[in-house]
Amino acid sequence: MEDSFRFADELGPAKIIHVHEPGIGLKGILVVDNVATGPAIGGLRMAPDVSTEECSRLARAMTLKNAAAGLRHGGGKSVLFGDPRMPTAQKERLIRAFAHALRHETDYIFGPDMGTDETCMAWVKNEIGRAVGLPEAIGGIPLDEIGATGWGIAQATEVALRHCDFELAGARLAIQGFGAVGRHAARFLAAQGAVLVAAADSSGTLFNPKGIDVAALAALKEAGQRVIDYADGDKLDRDAVIDIDCDIWIPAARPDVIHEDNVHRLKTRLVIEGANIPFTAGAEKYLHEHGVLCLPDFIANAGGVICAAMEYAGASESAAFAAIAEKLRHNTEAVLKQAKDQGILPRTAALNLAQARVKEAMSYRRWSIF
Repeated sequence: MEDSFRFADELGPAKIIHVHEPGIGLKGILVVDNVATGPAIGGLRMAPDVSTEECSRLARAMTLKNAAAGLRHGGGKSVLFGDPRMPTAQKERLIRAFAHALRHETDYIFGPDMGTDETCMAWVKNEIGRAVGLPEAIGGIPLDEIGATGWGIAQATEVALRHCDFELAGARLAIQGFGAVGRHAARFLAAQGAVLVAAADSSGTLFNPKGIDVAALAALKEAGQRVIDYADGDKLDRDAVIDIDCDIWIPAARPDVIHEDNVHRLKTRLVIEGANIPFTAGAEKYLHEHGVLCLPDFIANAGGVICAAMEYAGASESAAFAAIAEKLRHNTEAVLKQAKDQGILPRTAALNLAQARVKEAMSYRRWSIF
């Protein structure tokens, strides 16, 4: 088992719990990182290759994201080992069993993430009563269906462009990961005049310098097909999306897709991090040194958790969208202004903002060290 304490620092994690039930093939991990601002909200990710390290890093990203967004929630994350495309009955059994095993961990509220969706959250809600991102029929705001995270990415992009030398109208857009986040980001940005020239999923990369019909591609994906099944465009390998010449590049898939060994291949002017921890620190530093603006994940992609938190508090869909726009636009401008004024990386400015809020909240707790 991995040494869990090597992930610890002054902010957390508060606890790491491993759940294992060999009889049904259940193996999962919960990391509650920090709950100074309130009970943690964080998604349940399902994939064959998850790990304690990935879960811990994602939990910390949620602590920072929720703090930066000014939510009354801390950060946590959970992961289940397994293929998310397994038969529905088997998937339901594993998720319900995992939720039941964590039924007493009231500092953590489940949400959807890669490999899980609103139906999965309905199972969790039924099992233990603590979940967000629920189906509309049981009081949820269907954040993946309406594109809450993508809406936030579009808001952040509009503000980030104030710090760039080009306009959104006519800007060439490439998206790595054309799923729930990527396709909605493309939809909202295309509505403002951006031109989608490349989209990638696990099957490959679709490239058309003349532009891709976002609605048609989204419909194809929703029907269970792949981006390379789209008729009009070149079909390239999965990682070829890194090499596409574009103005805006949005990673919306797995962690660490851009690192020190491939960051030099990017040909873009603005990166908006739609996924959690998609770039290594060294890759972000390289982009900064080469004049590419990179908006960090926990600032850019907070729309989903803002929507989830407002759902948990009983707010409406319209109120959630208004809050996402307000918070994302304000935080993007605050981070990029501090980065420019102080000559620091946008991530450093974002960390300054989020960590200050977490530490202030921790200062009021009984066992605070601050």
